[in-house]
Amino acid sequence: MKWLVGILINAVLFIALGGFFGDSFYLSGFGAAVIASVVLSILNILVRPILIILTLPITFLTLGLFLFVINAVTLLITDGIMGSSFELAGFGTAFIVSIIMSIANIIIQSTFAKD
Repeated sequence: MKWLVGILINAVLFIALGGFFGDSFYLSGFGAAVIASVVLSILNILVRPILIILTLPITFLTLGLFLFVINAVTLLITDGIMGSSFELAGFGTAFIVSIIMSIANIIIQSTFAKD
């Protein structure tokens, strides 16, 4: 259940960020946002741990800030998988979107997760 809620939260964040960034971040609709959120979730499960292990020394040297770069790379992979329904203008946009999504997810999880 938490996974589905996370998917919907990320989809809403994608819609909001798509409206905020305008031409730099294109999203064809809510269905594309949900599918992109599912793809991103699967990439976070399968690819992200491998990237973290491969870049562990630089992540350690940057005190964890390199994780934003890894998040941006997974967003760019999602962009490549989704085709024309989910478009990011480049790495800079993906990097900024990854930072905003990370901060928003931390705020949302700390607000609603009362385990």
